[in-house]
Amino acid sequence: MDINLLTAAETEHLRSLISCSDNIVLCCHRSPDGDAVGSLLGMTEYLRSLGKVPVAVVPDAYPDFLQWLPGTERIIRYDKHKNFVDGLLASADLVFCLDFNTFSRTDEMAVPLAGSAAKKVLVDHHLNPDIDTELCVSHPDACSTCELVFRLIWQLGGFDMMTRKCAVPLYCGMMTDTGGFTYNSTRPEIFFIISQLLTKGIDKDKIYRNVYNNYSEWRMRLIGYVLNEKMVVMQEERAAYFVLSREDLKRFHYIKGDAEGLVNMPLQIKGMRLSISLRQDTEKDNLVWVSTRSVDNFPCNRLAEEYFNGGGHLNAAGGRLECSVEEAEAIVRKAVTEFKF
Repeated sequence: MDINLLTAAETEHLRSLISCSDNIVLCCHRSPDGDAVGSLLGMTEYLRSLGKVPVAVVPDAYPDFLQWLPGTERIIRYDKHKNFVDGLLASADLVFCLDFNTFSRTDEMAVPLAGSAAKKVLVDHHLNPDIDTELCVSHPDACSTCELVFRLIWQLGGFDMMTRKCAVPLYCGMMTDTGGFTYNSTRPEIFFIISQLLTKGIDKDKIYRNVYNNYSEWRMRLIGYVLNEKMVVMQEERAAYFVLSREDLKRFHYIKGDAEGLVNMPLQIKGMRLSISLRQDTEKDNLVWVSTRSVDNFPCNRLAEEYFNGGGHLNAAGGRLECSVEEAEAIVRKAVTEFKF
């Protein structure tokens, strides 16, 4: 199966960029998810196999259920080591921008990242990339950035020497960005890639357990609370939403990642086509994070763009509202009743 992404000229250009660069930095978006961390680790391991010494940077913390991934011990958090990372970016020859389409998605790291004189390679599957790059690998039809990273490694001739340490995070990112291959995962190329990753000795069942059966007691209690007391169903609009205030999060000892996947659950209700979660920021006042999920052709990305200062994919998008949780809930109800497509 032909899974190449680049033209012959682009392939040689990327190969040359890597070969000629001594200081390589890889970065992803804020609040890194499985695809962000997986693509970061997978590409980092590939570069290490070439004899490079790349540095992987994340803007802030990623969920505990990803801590087991091989290579996480080398990841540097920008919010913990700002001056050090600023120096890395200032002296970098090459920067890989993974799983984000605009610098603003890296939060406080955006300024030093945009200001870096390094050549930049973007690898992403979000719509409308807005970064000046040496090479832009943007494919919104891909299931994940990890899919794209695998295909780049494949095209560069790196598959034969791919290690299990590289394969595991790539599979993990593909799995998490498709809800365990339950959405945005019908293309044959995806399962061809999975079949190839399996030859590298990954245990897909263990990867699933490590991600989805690795939650705390408080996360489980939070799920029950959301479904029993917080979920609001708007039957006529075939939509549901829930709001988690800062007090709710404190009550259930919230840590980053505990709300992961909750927004998918209302879609298990028969006939539902849209689910929205609102989560008040744990530190900043008047900041509410919005996450949306949908089924079939309901455009979450358009909804997020029009009402939530965000964007994303057809069936999964996010945004942020700078207001109180009460005002945010009113905006959600307005969006659900008004939005037409």
